[in-house]
Amino acid sequence: MINKINDLNTILDESDCLIDAQQIDTALDSMAKQITTDLADKLPLVICVMNGGLIPTAALIERLSFPIELDYVHASRYGMETEGTNLKWMSYPQTDISGRDVLIVDDIFDQGHTLQAIIEWFEAQGANSVLSATIVNKLHDRKVDMTPDYIGLDVEDRFLFGFGMDYKGAFRNLKGIYAIKGS
Repeated sequence: MINKINDLNTILDESDCLIDAQQIDTALDSMAKQITTDLADKLPLVICVMNGGLIPTAALIERLSFPIELDYVHASRYGMETEGTNLKWMSYPQTDISGRDVLIVDDIFDQGHTLQAIIEWFEAQGANSVLSATIVNKLHDRKVDMTPDYIGLDVEDRFLFGFGMDYKGAFRNLKGIYAIKGS
């Protein structure tokens, strides 16, 4: 365990902070303003995509001063790895989706396969509307043919962690967004 902690601390010490806490707060304030304009009169069901969406969802909903309901899904292509291909559903929402206006919140829009599959599932369950929000949009051309409705920050195409995103299960708790050195 000590070796793992030392290895993780080395990764953090050698990483580049791309986005600091103040930049994240500014982006979240802007996203919340847009979401309020679009959803304040709809009692939306906010869906947190676990685990990465936990920190961004909490930070975003505390900025919303209108009634919402909250639930979550747990679907991942990565698990505890740094890459993955197959979407695995671990938990579906407990709330009835039919006729609801849904806002799905996740940490990052990388290639978009996970978010797109989650959106399609909610649409198939009879949601009235399905919107999506991510704190990070990774800049590259390997994406699915969709874009989240609300994006906090565009970030270069590197291996990112912090503010919900992990490196081998660690660092989701960091207030900034970091990139692995050399990635």
